[in-house]
Amino acid sequence: MTQHHSLTELVNTRRSVRKYDQEHDFDSTAVDKALELTLLSPNSSNMQLWEFHRVVTPEIRAELSEICMGQNAAKTANELVVFVTTPDKWQERAQMNAAQVRKNFEGRPMDSIAKRATKYYEKLIPFVYSNDGLGIKGLARKAMMTFMGMKKPTYREVMKEDLRVCLHKSTSLAAMTFMLAIRDQGYDTCPMEGFDSVRAKKLLGLNKNDEITMIVSVGKRTEEGIYGVRHRVPSESVIFTH
Repeated sequence: MTQHHSLTELVNTRRSVRKYDQEHDFDSTAVDKALELTLLSPNSSNMQLWEFHRVVTPEIRAELSEICMGQNAAKTANELVVFVTTPDKWQERAQMNAAQVRKNFEGRPMDSIAKRATKYYEKLIPFVYSNDGLGIKGLARKAMMTFMGMKKPTYREVMKEDLRVCLHKSTSLAAMTFMLAIRDQGYDTCPMEGFDSVRAKKLLGLNKNDEITMIVSVGKRTEEGIYGVRHRVPSESVIFTH
């Protein structure tokens, strides 16, 4: 059902749909294609610390819908896709990226850019991503960066809480790619933050430190699924030029 609309069309026609047509003959390959495009989403340091869980089994989908507070957007959806951050995978992702840098430079000298990229994944990423339960490492990094920042521009978001925000930002970018890719194929979505995260994690068997960024429902929109004319604040109130 690929349509290949322009980006302008996709952004203008994407809506958060609250009710889907359950009689529609849903083509699940649309989700396959959308998730393949989702993998190409921009993310911090190419660490790709995310997972995308498709919930298609009727029984699990029904249970997850109740966990989403019984929202129509969840109950009437053909599929639910759960966007998850996976902070515990940082070491394997860093090793993957360092190995890729070396592979890119096989057969030719490692120039300064390649050396910096390798050092980035083998030294800097472990420095920023490594944390302990008490947050002592984060406090030490914060103190160091504050001191360095007195003399020059310095990256300051080095606490454990900062990393959590970083991962959710990357996973949110992936969710936006997914929603646009679904819209391009004639279907619709609704990103949901209203859910019981403890029950959802247990249902999906997620790891202790994994976190759900959002749950996105997918289906064919109905007229009553669009609650009204789209409203946005005036551009001059939020767009500024410096």
